[in-house]
Amino acid sequence: MTRIRRTAYVALSSFGCVVFIGFCAILSGAPLLFPSLGPTAFLVFTSPRAPGASPRNTVLGHLAGVLSGLTGLAATGLLSAAPDLTHPSWARIGAAAIALGLTCAAMAALEIPHPPAGATTLIIALGLLHTAPQIVAVLVGVGLIALLAVVINRLFGVPYPWWRMPAVSERPSLDRGSPGP
Repeated sequence: MTRIRRTAYVALSSFGCVVFIGFCAILSGAPLLFPSLGPTAFLVFTSPRAPGASPRNTVLGHLAGVLSGLTGLAATGLLSAAPDLTHPSWARIGAAAIALGLTCAAMAALEIPHPPAGATTLIIALGLLHTAPQIVAVLVGVGLIALLAVVINRLFGVPYPWWRMPAVSERPSLDRGSPGP
């Protein structure tokens, strides 16, 4: 694929995902569209074969971010506090630090790297989205972008897994005469 076609593919695919998820957000009244879906879209369309781009890592990475964000809020007593980005308290800084540390640890321990999940955990820990309906909406938004990545990438013939990237030894060779990348 030429650079121009690849650029157009990434731009239009990301655009389409945001429009579709935004439309679903309008219909449902739920915050299905949130900042960390942007870097997720970039990753799944620019580097679809990267381990962090797989649907598995996308879904489980963001889930780790959500659970870690809630843990940070609970540990600091901020589960029901309103967000305040202009005057951070030590409790809010603690919630963010706990959440990000737990998210990074979970992704490393479970081998599910997905860098945009670090943004999701901060969105939760900073209190921007933290109520039960908002958490459900975040998870639905993540599920939608993972599903759209599968559909769009496969529709356009871009190699992309249904769930998880094959192990290196299981990946098909680009050259039949070599053992693979």
